[in-house]
Amino acid sequence: MRKGVLEMCVLAVVSERETYPPEIIERLAEVNLPMKEGTLYPLLMRLKGEGLVDYVWREGIKGPPRKYFTITEKGRVFLRALTSSWHALVKAVNQTLAFSGSNPSVSAEEPPPLLNVESPRPTDDECAS
Repeated sequence: MRKGVLEMCVLAVVSERETYPPEIIERLAEVNLPMKEGTLYPLLMRLKGEGLVDYVWREGIKGPPRKYFTITEKGRVFLRALTSSWHALVKAVNQTLAFSGSNPSVSAEEPPPLLNVESPRPTDDECAS
């Protein structure tokens, strides 16, 4: 589940504007979703391979050129679908949590007794015969 959530969050950040990986990491850290470069780069390459993001090389201000990522139209459609699924999941979980502690129609009776469904063990006399 975390993989899908990270994918959705990275796409959401990239959908805001053209950005490079350290900015993505910083943006996610700001909202308490820390991510390491070792997780982000393979995820970005997978998203690129799936046609959900693209990148361009830009000159670095104080160093080597950098890859700046953008979301593709296919990525926007995918992000909308992920977001819709996410909202449905959050709603279902919230309803389940609310239901579990506050539904008066749920019976507070004791559950029925357990059934002994194991076959009885043979007695010593049955084993001797």
